[in-house]
Amino acid sequence: MVLRGYVPTSEETLQTLAALRLQSLNSDFSTHAPFPRLEELFPPHVLHARLPAPRRRPPTKCRGARLRAGLLAGGLWGQALAKQRAERDQRLRGRLREEGASTMAAIVEKWKLLQGMGRPEAMAAYVALVREWPGFGSTLFDVDLRAVRPRGRGGGGQPWRRAALTPLSPQSPVGAGAQRLWLGIGAKAVSLYKPGEPEPLDSFCYGRISSFGASDSSTFRLSVEDRDLLFETSQVDEIAQLLNTYLASAGARQPPQPQESATSPPASDPTALPQGLCPAAGPWQHQPPVGSFHS
Repeated sequence: MVLRGYVPTSEETLQTLAALRLQSLNSDFSTHAPFPRLEELFPPHVLHARLPAPRRRPPTKCRGARLRAGLLAGGLWGQALAKQRAERDQRLRGRLREEGASTMAAIVEKWKLLQGMGRPEAMAAYVALVREWPGFGSTLFDVDLRAVRPRGRGGGGQPWRRAALTPLSPQSPVGAGAQRLWLGIGAKAVSLYKPGEPEPLDSFCYGRISSFGASDSSTFRLSVEDRDLLFETSQVDEIAQLLNTYLASAGARQPPQPQESATSPPASDPTALPQGLCPAAGPWQHQPPVGSFHS
């Protein structure tokens, strides 16, 4: 979860987690201790994010200029451009190695500070640090939020709208395309996160979910009170199975079944879970775990 980038936190905390992992694997620092590869300790995407973004040349508007550029690209100029790209890629790889070496050195320094910490204590400190994220314990799925459809009182759906939602609501402004989000499915609620953000955009208690289903092998629909949310994902079956499991364990008499037309449960249904089941979480503030160290 940490190495895949699903724990949004600072680089300092990620280095601390890597040091705690080394302590739990190898005990106290030693030059003779085996070193895992950096990607087994630290999220690789963090290092790649430090690299400068490639500069893009503005597109040529003139048709004649585009034609001349195409002809040049097939000759000597094309060879020169290929050489420039190869040199640029080599510089980026060198920069990535430098960043990796710098990060590993910082991790080792933190590892040295853990001298005397036992393996169980290191593992407990690691888990305590990760548990500070409010989404800990949820299974996260990469999804694209394609559209939102407000639902009328009679259960009939209105036309789908593409929407940019922050936070999610039927009144949110319409945007130009899909949003990449994390869909977090936990024991008490379903939450939506912007990737890398610690706080959810919105959370739905299971008592608020009226139905869910798959429109096809890559499209998943979730009906929540006054809106339908349409997601695109390659993990439709996994999401549906996990939702069924949590809904059953939540004590509902009969969990919502996958179906194409969502209907809201009666307001007087005694089996509906109270909406206070998932109160809004406060801001996530990192605090060093007991038994850890201060850098």
